[in-house]
Amino acid sequence: MDLTLHVTYLVGGLVILWKCAELLVAGAVGLAERLGVSSLVIGLTVVAMGTSAPEVAASIAGVLRGSDGGDIAVGNVFGSNIANLALVGGLVALIRPLQVKRKTLLREVPAMLLVALLLWPFIRDSQLARFEALGLLAVFVGLILLTVRIARREGRDAEPDIEIPEPAAKHETQSMEKSLIFVAIGLVGLAAGAKMTVEGAVFIGEEVFDLSPGVIALTVIAFGTSLPELVTCVVAALKGHHDISVGNLVGSNIFNTLLVTGAAGTVRPFGIGPRLAGGTDYWIMIVVSGAFAAAAIIGRRTIGRICGTILLCTYLAYIIYLLAYSA
Repeated sequence: MDLTLHVTYLVGGLVILWKCAELLVAGAVGLAERLGVSSLVIGLTVVAMGTSAPEVAASIAGVLRGSDGGDIAVGNVFGSNIANLALVGGLVALIRPLQVKRKTLLREVPAMLLVALLLWPFIRDSQLARFEALGLLAVFVGLILLTVRIARREGRDAEPDIEIPEPAAKHETQSMEKSLIFVAIGLVGLAAGAKMTVEGAVFIGEEVFDLSPGVIALTVIAFGTSLPELVTCVVAALKGHHDISVGNLVGSNIFNTLLVTGAAGTVRPFGIGPRLAGGTDYWIMIVVSGAFAAAAIIGRRTIGRICGTILLCTYLAYIIYLLAYSA
């Protein structure tokens, strides 16, 4: 009975996370469009924040759970970042070669790599204190403000391609209340879905497969909370919105590293097991991030199907490694 109940928790929690993330993204994009922000900036900030919300909720739920919460929080970050670039990025490139703008390759992708490297000195002592978590959040806020400032400056320098007709403006005004409702429902649902997902995944992983909390976070929880990125990027790729796809992947990884870790540590300072405190899984995340950037450089700002296949195979190999060495 307990197993059936926790399977229901896991599946139901993932469904709630997915659907509420969609609501949050829809509401946030609606609000962002009122400000006239570019699609790349929307992908890097609003959409990335929305699709990273499950990771935030799941990691906070993890640290509130107990002594092994730090492994759940950090494992979720590492696993989600690897899944975003190797699984989601690879799959999207297979569906349609992923085009990366020159500015993104020179600015946002290096920022993603630097942020990931910045995390190492914070976690290598197997502890994340509250002041360290607040430091990560401060860096996060600074990057967001810098991104918005650059977007506004570039928006002033560029002439708009299309003027928004009056009916569209009226539609945006009428949709503001709906956008706010979507954001509110999404946030509440994410909290509930995260608690269900963590409880179900940890019980099944420990009792049925004898996995450690860190491996559970790196696999089941990370994959589940990466579903919003997967859906968002696939839909964007099919519609040819490469800016949103790339911005979502890069932005989500930056958000995961800074916002998810920082928010979890601010709510409750936590300890981290040796495996995740700057160990193998951390460096695999760094290598995958570098491989994603290298694929864009080698393909002359296009991640093609061959590189997409390599990224997917890398993710599969990583999952096999996790299950084989799950201690």
